Amino acid sequence: MERRTSPIELLWDLVFVFAVTQVSTTMSRDLTWPSAGHSLLLLALVWWAWSAFVWAANAEDERSRLLRLVLLVALVMMFLAGVTLPAAFRGEAGIFVAAYATVRFLHLGIYADASRRGNASLSAIAGFAATVAIGMGLLAVGAAVGGAGQVALWGAAAAIDYAGPAWLTRERLRGLQRVAVSHFAERYGLFIIIVLGESVVSIGTAATQHEITASLLAASAFCLTITVALWWLYFDRTAAWAEQRLREADDPVLAAADAFSYLHLLLVAGVVVLAVGEKAAVASSAQSLPLPARLCLCAGVALYVVGYDAFKWRLGAQPSWLDAAAIGLMAVLVAVTEHLAAWAVCGLVAAGVIALCSARTLSAAARPRRERTA
Repeated sequence: MERRTSPIELLWDLVFVFAVTQVSTTMSRDLTWPSAGHSLLLLALVWWAWSAFVWAANAEDERSRLLRLVLLVALVMMFLAGVTLPAAFRGEAGIFVAAYATVRFLHLGIYADASRRGNASLSAIAGFAATVAIGMGLLAVGAAVGGAGQVALWGAAAAIDYAGPAWLTRERLRGLQRVAVSHFAERYGLFIIIVLGESVVSIGTAATQHEITASLLAASAFCLTITVALWWLYFDRTAAWAEQRLREADDPVLAAADAFSYLHLLLVAGVVVLAVGEKAAVASSAQSLPLPARLCLCAGVALYVVGYDAFKWRLGAQPSWLDAAAIGLMAVLVAVTEHLAAWAVCGLVAAGVIALCSARTLSAAARPRRERTA
C-alpha cells in the first residue's frame, strides 16, 4: 500500500504552520521558565493533534470524501485553537479547549470510518479513544480551574493522551493498521520542514524590525546557516534511510509510533526553541545575549540532535559519538559565551553544527571504503 501526501493534507498543514508560529511567539514574549513550560506544553498538544491525523489519514482511503470534509472542518477548528493559543494560560482557555477537543474527536471519527472499511482495528481505536476522552476532559476542567491547577491538569491530560498508544494499548497498537510507509515518512519529514520554515520566518521578522547593520546581517546569516545545517542533518541521508528501515521493520506500527510520533517531538521542540533564540540574537546582534536567549539558541540545537540520534537508534542505528560531541559543545557554548556579542555566539553555534554535518557526511562516504578493505 503506497501513496503520497495529498493536496488536502498540505492545506491542513498550513494551520499548523500558524500554530507553531504562535507557540514560538508566545515563548519569545516572556523568556522565563514558567512561560517556556507553558509554551512547550502547548506545542506538545499541537504536535499530537497533527500526528493523530497523520495516522488516521494513513489508514483512510485517500479518495474518501469523508476524509476531505473532516480535514476541512478540523482545519477551521485548529485555526481557532491557534488564534486563542497565546491566551490559553491567561484565563481565556475555554475557546482553545473547545476547538482543540473538536479536532481530536474528529480524528477519532475518521478512524471509526477507516475501521468500518477494514483499514484499521476497532479494538485498538477504542483503547486510545478512552484516553483521548479523559485527556480532553482534563483540559476542560483545567481551563475552568485556571492558575497552577490548570498547568497540573493540562500536564496530566497530555501525559494520559500520549500514554494511550504508548502504553495502555501498546499490544493492540501493533495491529492497529497497515502503515503506508511512503506517505507516513513523507508526512513527518514535511513537518520538520514546517518548523524549520518557522525558524526562517523568525530570523527574517526579527531582522526587518531593526536597523540594518553589519552585526545584524552577520547574526541573520549565521542563524540561517544553523537552520540549513539542521535541515541537512535530517534530509541528506537520514530521511530516506528511515523510510527504508520502516519498510523493513518487523513491527512497522510500533516502529512508526516510537520513531516518528514520539521521538520526532524532540526534533520539533528543538527547532521551536532554537527559533526563539535566533529571534533574540538577531534583535540584539551587537550586544551580549542574556542567559535565557543563549539557552534557547544552544539548547534548541542540542535537543534537535538528541531527538535525531534517538530517532535513528529506534530504527536500528547505533548512537553516534559525533552527536554526543555536538551536544556537549552546545553546553560549553552556553557557559563560555556570556560576554560575546550575539552575532559571534550565532557564528560559533553555526560552526559547531556545520562541523557535525560535515563529519557525518564524510563518515558516511568513507564507510563503504572501510568495509571493502575489511
